[in-house]
This record gives sequence, structure tokens and C-alpha cells, in this order.
Amino acid sequence: MHPRIQWPNGKSFAFTIFDDTDYQTATNVAPVYDFLSDIGLQTTKSVWPILGKGRTKIGGTTCEDPAYRAWVVELQQRGVEIALHNVTHHTSTRQETAEGLERFQGLFGHYPHTMANHTGCREGIYWGRARLSGVHRFVYDLLHLREVRNEFQGHIEQSPLFWGDLCRDKIRYVRNFTFPEINTLRACPAMPYHDPCRPFVNRWFAATDGSAVASFTQMVSEPHQDQLEADGGACIMYTHFAQGFADKGRLHHRFETLMKRLSNLNGWFVPVHTLLDFLTSTQPARNISTTDRTRLERRWLLHKMFTTKGRT
Repeated sequence: MHPRIQWPNGKSFAFTIFDDTDYQTATNVAPVYDFLSDIGLQTTKSVWPILGKGRTKIGGTTCEDPAYRAWVVELQQRGVEIALHNVTHHTSTRQETAEGLERFQGLFGHYPHTMANHTGCREGIYWGRARLSGVHRFVYDLLHLREVRNEFQGHIEQSPLFWGDLCRDKIRYVRNFTFPEINTLRACPAMPYHDPCRPFVNRWFAATDGSAVASFTQMVSEPHQDQLEADGGACIMYTHFAQGFADKGRLHHRFETLMKRLSNLNGWFVPVHTLLDFLTSTQPARNISTTDRTRLERRWLLHKMFTTKGRT
């Protein structure tokens, strides 16, 4: 566990959100971001910079749509970090990924600081069984008997989907494991960490599992907020704001109540990359140890075995 961290500006804890862009349009999550801005929470929203030409498993609007693109740029101007969720909502070749990264840079003025793999993209980097090692990979295979071996190939240099060198050169942090723990640093004390066995990712970070409104509100319940503050910890919530957080312009009542309460606590509410940059600045560059990685993998597998959520 981290020694107690001295957060900037005398804050007691840190809290942020990484929102996967699945199912989103220019309007269906706008009330959520308006609300977060109003209560002073700066967070991170992922995007797909290009439309591509393939078929999708789980889609949503991309930055090729003018209205959506204008809205996302306006979010960035408000202080929201714009991140990557692969370059589009279906599998992309290396060339398409390279074009998508350049499109992202052209739209937002920099390459993505943070990213998360999208479940529908076979160029996912160190994803699926490649997230795990040794016996944990074997257990994962037993849980996913229908999954094609080596389905995800972004890190495989012989594959036409390979883009590991682009990830290493242009992206600072990649999300990996998610846990049912409000203090993400308690679940993953090493983050942000480098894994020498997965060299194309500079640094990995973990997240707290709040993939839809029910799990999100459970994780940020009043006792959990108080626990996070008492611990002096840090929470990076993983979620999909298109999954029940707003309906016809009206916010989910429990979500609204809890976030207002949280915003009144003495928290440091910054985008994901700002939090990770701070953690990086306060500790030496670290390679995760075999022991720590084994613990992470085991804990994540146990969570996955007892949950119905498939996209963690």
C-alpha cells in the first residue's frame, strides 16, 4: 500500500472517472457532463476519432460526426480530458490505427495521454488472455472457452493489427484491471506501473469497477466516499455514462445525489492523466514485481468469476 499521500492544495483524497464512449451520442450523455462541470468535477471521456469501414459489436458516435465532434472539443475546452478507446468501434488495421492517432492529434492538439481497449477491437493491446500470465491465463481460458486464442493482436509484431510501437511512442497510460474497491490505489498500489513482460505499454493503471449506473452508485455510496476520504486514497472510476446515467435529459437521481455529496468533500477532482502524472512525479519509475502482478491477476480473476459484467 502507498504511504499516505500528500495531495495537492491540502486535499484529502483524489477522485476521477474514465468514461468509455460505448453507445454515446452528442446528446445522450451531455446532461451528465454538464452536471459534472457544474459541481466542479473534471474527468476523462474517451472517443473514437474515426468512423472506419468495418462492422461493430458495440457502437456509438465517432468524431467523424460534426455535431458530436464539436461537442467533444467543447468538453475539452471545459477541462475534460479526451482519451482513446481504440481509434474506432471495430477492428482496425495498423494503417487505420496510425491514421486514427493522427486524427486524434489533429482534433485535440496532442496524442492521447490515456486509453482503454474497446471490447470490439481485435487490435486490443495485451487484451483478453494476454492480460494474464502463467496459470492465471489457463484459468482465463477455461472461463472463455468460446474465445479464439490470440484474438487480440495489437501487441503481436507479426500481425497486420500490430500497433504496439505506436502505443509505446504516443500514449502514456493504458487501463487494465478493474476492481470492486473504492480506493483504486488499495487494489493496485503499484500504479501507474510498467510491466517488462508487456513492453509496448509505457504504464498501466487500474480502475474501480462502476461500468453502469447500478455498480457506479454502489461503489460511490456514502460509506465508500467516507472510506476513501479517511484512507486518503485515490479512485479512478471506470464507467459508461450511456448506461443509465441520464434518461431523456434527466439525471439518475441516486447518481446525482451521491456526486453532489462527493463534490462537497475535500477531494482533488482532476482528469485521469493529471492524477497519474502526479503519482508518477511522487515515486520513482517502477516496474511491477512478479509478486505484485500475481496478486493483481488473482484478485481480478476472482472478481471476474463472480460478476456478470463482461467488459472489465
